[in-house]
Amino acid sequence: MREIWKDDFKGFSIGAFPYDPEHSAMGEYHYYPVQGYQGGWYDPITGSSYRGPSWIITEQDGRHYMEQMRLSAPGEHVSCPTLVAGDKDWKDYRVSVQMRRLSLQEPAGILVRYQTSLMHYAVWLYQQKVQLVRVCKAEQKILCEAEYDFDCEQFYTLEAELQGEQILVRINGQEMLRTHDASYAWGSIALASYMPAQYTDVSVSMEAEEIRRLSQERAEVGVRLAKKRMQYPQPRLWKVIDLKNFGAGRQIRFGHLTGTEEMFFVMAQHQKRVFKDRYANISCLTAVSIESGEVLWQKGEPSDIKDHQYLTADLPFQIYDIDGDGIDEVILARDFHLMILDGRDGSVKKEVWTPIHEEEPSELCGIEFGKHAFHHLNVDAIRIVNTAGHERPSQILVKDRYSRLYIYDQDLRLQWKFTHNNTGHFPFSYDFDGDGREEIFSCYNMISAEGELLWELPIHRDHTDEILYGSIDPENEAVLAMVSGWEGFMIVDRQGHILVRDINGHGQRISTGNYCPERPGLEICTTTYWGNQGILYLYDSKGREIWHQEPGSNGNIIAPVNWKGDGTELILLNGNVRLGGMMDGEGERVVTFPDDGHPDLCAEVLDLTGDCRDEIVLWDEKRMYIYTQDGEALAGELEYCPLKYPHYNASNYRGEYAFPRWIRRK
Repeated sequence: MREIWKDDFKGFSIGAFPYDPEHSAMGEYHYYPVQGYQGGWYDPITGSSYRGPSWIITEQDGRHYMEQMRLSAPGEHVSCPTLVAGDKDWKDYRVSVQMRRLSLQEPAGILVRYQTSLMHYAVWLYQQKVQLVRVCKAEQKILCEAEYDFDCEQFYTLEAELQGEQILVRINGQEMLRTHDASYAWGSIALASYMPAQYTDVSVSMEAEEIRRLSQERAEVGVRLAKKRMQYPQPRLWKVIDLKNFGAGRQIRFGHLTGTEEMFFVMAQHQKRVFKDRYANISCLTAVSIESGEVLWQKGEPSDIKDHQYLTADLPFQIYDIDGDGIDEVILARDFHLMILDGRDGSVKKEVWTPIHEEEPSELCGIEFGKHAFHHLNVDAIRIVNTAGHERPSQILVKDRYSRLYIYDQDLRLQWKFTHNNTGHFPFSYDFDGDGREEIFSCYNMISAEGELLWELPIHRDHTDEILYGSIDPENEAVLAMVSGWEGFMIVDRQGHILVRDINGHGQRISTGNYCPERPGLEICTTTYWGNQGILYLYDSKGREIWHQEPGSNGNIIAPVNWKGDGTELILLNGNVRLGGMMDGEGERVVTFPDDGHPDLCAEVLDLTGDCRDEIVLWDEKRMYIYTQDGEALAGELEYCPLKYPHYNASNYRGEYAFPRWIRRK
C-alpha cells in the first residue's frame, strides 16, 4: 500500500480547533462558518448546550495531538463529538491512527467509510473491548467485537482496513476483528470520542490499483460535471445595493410598496429582550427600492451593532395589500402594538395593543422562567391567512414563541385565539377541506377556521420547524410534508395519518420541487442542523430516500430555483464560492457563484426581472448582491412559472415549494 494522506497536526498551533462560541441557531439559515485554520478537517456536530470547543490541539515533547475534550455519553439525541477529513470518494483503503484514551468511560475511536455523521462504520475502544459498529441514523448495530485490555497510560495504533465488503481491525499490528458488511461502500474518515481522547499520526493508504481507480473516477466526474454546468446559465451580477447602517441577517420581506410594478424590500433590525432571541423587538425598519437602491422610508433607529443585526428567529412583519386598495401595506408587531403601515411612507394606518396574558405560565408551552416577561404579548411571527372565506386572504395570524395563536381581521379586531401544546415556528394555512376557508396546521395540530382543534399527530416532543403542502405524488392526494426536529421528517395525509417517517437527525429545513424530472412526481429535500448538522437528504415522491450527503457547511437554504426555465428546479445551498451554489437532483453542484467578493451570509430566491426565472439575492449586514442569468430565457409559446410560496408570507421557517405550472408567454 502507498500512503496518500496523513496528518500529525504539526500544521496547527496549540489551542482550540475553530468552533462557534455561541453554538447558536445562526447556521439554520445563514452561511455562518467558524473562523480559523482547520487543516482539511471539519466538525459536523453542534449543540445548544455547548460552551467552548470540542477539539483542542495540545503538545507534549514536541508532538502535537488533536484532543477531544467534551464529556458525554451515547443516548437519544446525543451526537458524538466528531472531526472529519479525507475524501468521500474513498472506497478501499487502510486508515491508521495513534490514539490514547484519557478516560475509560464511553466509546472512543475512529469512523470509516464516513458518509455523514449518522451513516458510517465506527471502530470503538469501549468496556475493555474493540468493537465494529454500523451506524445508520437512529440505529447502531455491533457487527463484531473482541476483548482487549487497554488503559489510559499509553498510545495504541488503531487500524481499519476496508476491501470491498471485508473490514479488518488491528491494534498495534494484531488483527482483532474481521467481518463482512455491504452497507457502506465509500466514505471518508473521522476521529470520534464521547470522552476525552488524544489522536496523532493519522494516515490513509491505498493499493496502487485503487489509486488509479480513484484518479480515473475523479477525471470522469470532472468531465461529466463540466458538461452538466455548460447546460445551465451562469450567474450574472445584476444589482449591488449598499445597506449602509440598516443591514441585517435573514430578516427581509419583498413587495410592491407604491402600488406600481417596482419591487422593494423591507429589512428589519431588532433588540433582544429577556432571554436570547425569544423576545426580540423590531428596532428599525427600512424600505428600499431594488431598482435604484434608494431608501423609500425608515422607521426606527438603525444600528451597526451585530447583536441588532443577527437573529436566530423570525421577526413579526409582512408585506401585503391587506385592505385590497392595490398598494401593499407593512403589517408588523412592534413595542407591543400590532400595526398596519402605509407602504408608501411607513406611516401608521391602524394599530392596536397586543393581547394581555390571560393564562397562567404553567398552562402554556415554552414560557421561559415560569413567568410572563411582559404584560402584553411579545409577538414572534405574523402570517396572512383566509379563515373568513373571503375572495382573498384578509386575516392576520399572530403568535408568540411556542404556545398561542391569535387571528385578527383586516381592521385589527381579534377574532379568536388558540392554545394547545406547541405551536412550532411558522404555522401553515390552507383550505384543506374545500369549504372556502383556510384551516391552520400548527406544529402537530390541525385547527379549524373557527379556532377548534380538529386532530393532532401522536407526537408530544420537540416541535415542527417547517411545513409544506401539495400534490407531490401523482398517484395520491395532496399531503403535508414537514421536518420536526428530533422527531424527524414526516409525510402526513389530510386526516392526520403519518404515511412516512424518517428519524434522520434533527430535521431543520424542507423543500419540494421537480428536482429529478425523470422520476414521477416531485422530490423532497431536507436538511439537518442541531446535533448532526448539515446533512442533506433527497426523497422521491413517496418519501423513499434517493441519496444523502454532508457538504460540510451549514446555512443551506435548499430552496427550489427555477434557474433555466425548462421545468426543472435546482436546489440552492448557500452563497459561498467553494461550498455553495445550486445543486441538481443528482446531488452535484451544477451552478456556482463567481469569486467576486460577494456576501454569502444570507440567501433568498425570487423572480425580480419578470421572466419567471429566479434571481438569487445574497447579502450580509453591509451589502446586497443580486444575480440573474447570463443568457436569455428559453423561447416558446409557454414559459415555466412554478407556483411558489407567496412573498407575503415570508419566514425563516417556511418549507419552500415549487409546484409545476406552465403559462402562455405574454
